[in-house]
Amino acid sequence: MSLDGKRVFVAGATGLAGSAILRCLLERAPGIRIRAACNNTVPFLLDERIEYIQLDLTSPEACRNALADCDAAVMAAARTSGAGVLTTQPWQQVNTNLVMNATFLQALAEAHVKRLVLVGSASLYQDFEGYIREDQLDLNQDPPDAYLGIGWVTRYVEKLCAFWHRQAGLDIVMVRASNIFGPYSRFNPQTSNFIPALIRKAVEHLDPFEVWGSPDVTRDVIYADDFARAVVMMLEREDIRFDVFNIGSGVKTTVGEVVGWSLKAAGHVPSRIVYNDTRPTTVPFRALDCSKARELLGWTPHYSVEQGIEQTIAWWNDNKDRWTK
Repeated sequence: MSLDGKRVFVAGATGLAGSAILRCLLERAPGIRIRAACNNTVPFLLDERIEYIQLDLTSPEACRNALADCDAAVMAAARTSGAGVLTTQPWQQVNTNLVMNATFLQALAEAHVKRLVLVGSASLYQDFEGYIREDQLDLNQDPPDAYLGIGWVTRYVEKLCAFWHRQAGLDIVMVRASNIFGPYSRFNPQTSNFIPALIRKAVEHLDPFEVWGSPDVTRDVIYADDFARAVVMMLEREDIRFDVFNIGSGVKTTVGEVVGWSLKAAGHVPSRIVYNDTRPTTVPFRALDCSKARELLGWTPHYSVEQGIEQTIAWWNDNKDRWTK
């Protein structure tokens, strides 16, 4: 589907993923019109093609009105948190995400929107070793304890997507995302994920340099611009009417590597690095097999993790005095 001349709704437009998706949409479709939900955040990407609105995503009527006359939508809104909150108050991600997604899916059907890309999470997978494909999700096994609540919410939302695809003919492409990082991340130490947290410490030249967890903990992380490009490619592919894709870098990245790249890009050489195993962490290893996205979408990341960290540090250096999230 060519997005030129179309009106696309983006929920979560001022978040990390949502803002990257906005930029990508504007670049790929000069004639696009975007209605963007900004959730009490002051818009920071200004363009005459974007209409920003405040929207309660738990209100069925408000969602229906916001989606009126839209051709397609991206659901990138989510209640997220860092390891500290996830391990001490995991329920904070459960109810809000469940209600938002259920309400939004029904409103899409009632507003007769043709197509949706729903940004979900790889937290729905069970424990595994090595790389995991989309068809290896085992619903007979729980997600890891750290992701039990949000993992089952994500699984249920995917089942709701299947229901609305069959019930209303809504085209839905679902994304199982790895850890996304980049400009407009949460850099607040109380809520940030591990890469923005390490970047902030590196830029502030923290010494000794404290890191939560072990240097050997492995993650699959992806730069926001690469993630956004995959989402927009899914939106454009109207021949794919219902499917799910892993989207990550497809590369095993250790916490120790992120520490090294962050310190290098920030020009910081601490006297010592302290890995604190007593602080909250989640699961030690997670990596996604993204071959399906490569084969069916023709998508591959353009940025290495190190390049993404360099880009993010450059952005944070320019914006740290005004960015409060």
